[in-house]
Amino acid sequence: MTVDAADVEARLALARTLARDAGAVALAYFNARETLVVEAKANPQDVVSIADRRVEEMLRARIAEAHPGDGVLGEEYGLTEGTSGFTWVLDPIDGTSPFVNGMPNWCVSIAVLAGDEPVVGVIFAPCVDELYAAGKGQGATLNEAPMHVSTGRSLRDGVVGLGANHHVAPAEFAGIVERLLGMGGNFIRNGSGALMLAYVAAGRLVGYYEPYMHAWDCLAGYCLVAEAGGALLPFPAAGEGLTRGAPVMAAAPGAVAELSRIAGLPRAA
Repeated sequence: MTVDAADVEARLALARTLARDAGAVALAYFNARETLVVEAKANPQDVVSIADRRVEEMLRARIAEAHPGDGVLGEEYGLTEGTSGFTWVLDPIDGTSPFVNGMPNWCVSIAVLAGDEPVVGVIFAPCVDELYAAGKGQGATLNEAPMHVSTGRSLRDGVVGLGANHHVAPAEFAGIVERLLGMGGNFIRNGSGALMLAYVAAGRLVGYYEPYMHAWDCLAGYCLVAEAGGALLPFPAAGEGLTRGAPVMAAAPGAVAELSRIAGLPRAA
């Protein structure tokens, strides 16, 4: 798909506004979370709240008003096909478990695809007022200041983010942790894969790996990392791949080879 820079600019500007507006709605729910109705999805650790649904409904309505030909894929309401070639990929609250348990490590994640390529990525963390944003060919920013992946650090002197969920066998995740620690590395897991991908783009983490993520969890972060100079394991965002999960890896240059070995994956590009 041929992408016009003006189309990307318009959607990036809208995504920035939507992320902050959605974050304000989500933060109001967060500050009144004792009133939330919370439901389990696949298992008791995989939860959804009324806040997730209301935020996604607001995002969908605003996108439809501004770009009625664009498709939308959201975690809570699935895929609505479009006609323009652009598809918005939404996670209204990534990190719902931290959210409902009163922890600040959650975010709003918004990506825009042109065909199967992420051309806009915006992640907003309301509790700390951090807006990560990127557009294809425009670089990446954190609260309007340019950001870049870490340079000169490896797994041994940096920190890696790891993620896991009910799709991942405990033994598989344990093996990843064992190999990482055996190489002298260290890791965090904060409950929001999108936010940890943003941390890679900002140079806070040297890499992130999760054996299974969905498009709405990772594609905004993929755009951020790409524009911040990092390496990525390609995500299958074409056709049915867009609605299925896949392994996700993002890394700074000094951590690519080692993290690929730990994950048992081909080296990211």
